[in-house]
Amino acid sequence: MDALEAIFTRRSIRKFTPELVSEDVVEKLLEAAMSAPSAHNQQPWQFVVIQDRDILGRIPVFHPYSTMLKSAPLAILVCGDSTCFKSPDYWPQDCAAATQNILLAARALGLGTVWMGVYPKDPLISGMRNLFGIPEQVAPFSLIAVGHPAEEKPRANRFDEQRIHYDRW
Repeated sequence: MDALEAIFTRRSIRKFTPELVSEDVVEKLLEAAMSAPSAHNQQPWQFVVIQDRDILGRIPVFHPYSTMLKSAPLAILVCGDSTCFKSPDYWPQDCAAATQNILLAARALGLGTVWMGVYPKDPLISGMRNLFGIPEQVAPFSLIAVGHPAEEKPRANRFDEQRIHYDRW
């Protein structure tokens, strides 16, 4: 699948088959994440790959929008590591770019994903920090459910010409 097709057809998938995601594919997703641009090339990301069914089942206890993890075979927690900061104000943008790269790479590989926000919600940050033993210098940013889709969604056309301004407002 080419890049534009992946962008235009990527949708939030919340139903997954029980089929596991191979280690090779997980590595490709993380390689795609780490290929994201970052401010001053700070690459502030750290990733927690979650495959344990018990752990996946505990996340919805504190994250109200993560019930799809009950069927997802995998999740990736994207975090920002302050020890890497060269431009501290930009780490959320850097982690968002890494998150988007995972979503698009997964789509290109025939997988489904859904992005669940964590940062800047303190209860979600502390829930992730406690569940995974994340050190204080690392902030959980986003959680991505990943798996083979058990649902199909049509392409969404979100293009809106009225939101485009050339040369000035």
